[in-house]
Amino acid sequence: MSLQSQNSKPLEIFGLKSDLIHPGDDIFLKISAAFQNAGVLPQENDILVIAESALATSENRVVCLSDIEPGAEALEYEKLHQVDAREAELVIRESDVIFGGVFGVLLTLKAGMLCPNAGIDNSNAPDGCVILYPENPTKSAKAIASFILDKFGVRVGVIIADSRTQPLRLGCTGVAIGAAGFHATVDKRGETDLFGRPLTVTRVAVADNLASAAVAVMGESNESTPFALIRNASAVFDPEVSGIITIPPEECMYWGVLQKGKVKPRK
Repeated sequence: MSLQSQNSKPLEIFGLKSDLIHPGDDIFLKISAAFQNAGVLPQENDILVIAESALATSENRVVCLSDIEPGAEALEYEKLHQVDAREAELVIRESDVIFGGVFGVLLTLKAGMLCPNAGIDNSNAPDGCVILYPENPTKSAKAIASFILDKFGVRVGVIIADSRTQPLRLGCTGVAIGAAGFHATVDKRGETDLFGRPLTVTRVAVADNLASAAVAVMGESNESTPFALIRNASAVFDPEVSGIITIPPEECMYWGVLQKGKVKPRK
């Protein structure tokens, strides 16, 4: 199977609005209603993008901070980095590793990804509450793909998307934290560039690129657009494929160099 998509049609992205999603709401019903209200139906090899906060809310991953009793470690993080101790306590529980922090934020490793505060977010959460990451984003993506197949009779890819900052850049981009139905990363090594030279390191983060495009349509604040449908994406579809490929921190270019202390400021 070739890893080069032959789709030459222009990329289309449809924002799908929804009414407010409450804890425990049926995400399948919300998706169906969003399609109906937009007058758009999924087609074969579309990709449906879902905001992680909407999915997590439907999965009852909303926590009231008044219910959290911070421990000594959380109180220390509050002192060092001005993070609410109750949120810090949740970060401790939810993260795999806490590397440190800056003002108001702890840098963590969760499910193989570097992310602030273990993905815990207070935007678009009820007052006094925060939203945790979905329990298993890829498992949820697979379930949603199965629902679309059963409901509409078409196979689609699914992305669970979050927003993320990039090193030394101001502002957020989209990132895929779960995916199903297509290859989230495509290996281009061995192919040639415009001058016939073989590519040696290039892998394309297809899911992240599409998540960024979708987030540009979905918005980051009060747009009430938790879903987006991408059509004519240059992706390699396979209903048996799921997941996001991560690498160990020591193999990451940024993390590896910084940890080795090879930062030499130029005067």
